[in-house]
Amino acid sequence: MKKRIVVVCPGRGSYTAETLGYLHKHHSQQVEFLNDLDRRRKEINEPTISELDQKEKFLPSLHTRGEHASTLIYAASYFDFMAIDRDKYDIVAICGNSMGWYLALAFSGAFNWDGAFHVIQTMGSMMKNEIIGGQLIYPIVDDNWQPDRIRERVVLEQIEKINREHIGKCYVSIWLGGYLVVGGDKEGINYLLKNLPKSGDYPFQLINHAAFHTPLLYDTSRRALETISSQYFSKPNIPLVDGRGAIWQPYSTNIQALYEYTFEHQIYAPYDFTASVTVAIKEFMPDNIWLLGPGASLGGALGQIFVKNKWQGVLNKAIFKNKANDILTTK
Repeated sequence: MKKRIVVVCPGRGSYTAETLGYLHKHHSQQVEFLNDLDRRRKEINEPTISELDQKEKFLPSLHTRGEHASTLIYAASYFDFMAIDRDKYDIVAICGNSMGWYLALAFSGAFNWDGAFHVIQTMGSMMKNEIIGGQLIYPIVDDNWQPDRIRERVVLEQIEKINREHIGKCYVSIWLGGYLVVGGDKEGINYLLKNLPKSGDYPFQLINHAAFHTPLLYDTSRRALETISSQYFSKPNIPLVDGRGAIWQPYSTNIQALYEYTFEHQIYAPYDFTASVTVAIKEFMPDNIWLLGPGASLGGALGQIFVKNKWQGVLNKAIFKNKANDILTTK
């Protein structure tokens, strides 16, 4: 009997120094796909994905740029997705974090091959010349992954203060398991970096990240709607769970509504990854969560969501560590 799995697609920042060379190592399995990506990148005068992946050293100023990172992550995730043995596993739903939504659309069949590259490359390149604002990440759980309501309230109150007192602009960007990702302008982010209580390495600003999923990206939404046609979209073949926890089913999906969500709400409103995964595990009852690469940077956030929902008997961090190999698959 096949195991039921929910596939989770990673977002920005998942291609790191630890994953450099991943595509070269596994390229023999997907030669046609990688060659096609390289050809398309050459046509738009960008370094090929193969060239970037085979650099001797990971360069944050190069590899984390949106126009490069987006397609690198897409390629690595594609390799992992295609490696899933469909004779052993039944993919019952797909979701993703932030940029991972575009990957989820691609792997579900809502994009064809041309559409996937065009959307992922275009959206990754929207801030090629200037990054709008920034993001920082901050924990809202304790060391055992239990909710820390006081810490969460402090962050939300600081965000409210920044906007109320016109210090800058800040907004909730992503609900990421036991973390809150905040997006804002330079003044707002700098204020939080100085004034949030220190907790280990946090607050931590994410390199080359813009104020994704906030009102600061209204213009990016407008440009996306003007640049990308709804003709690239179709109904998914596999159910999708979006950044609100809404489900898009293969037969009932309204293509225009999917297009509008992707380039409107998904761009300028908070992305609730916690809600997305919660809905996926409750509505589709998987045996296992399959986290696509590159890397496994979402592993902790997924574990925290499992704890929040007491999924598969995971009540705290220690239990998750003991059961992780049985309930979470990473490449």
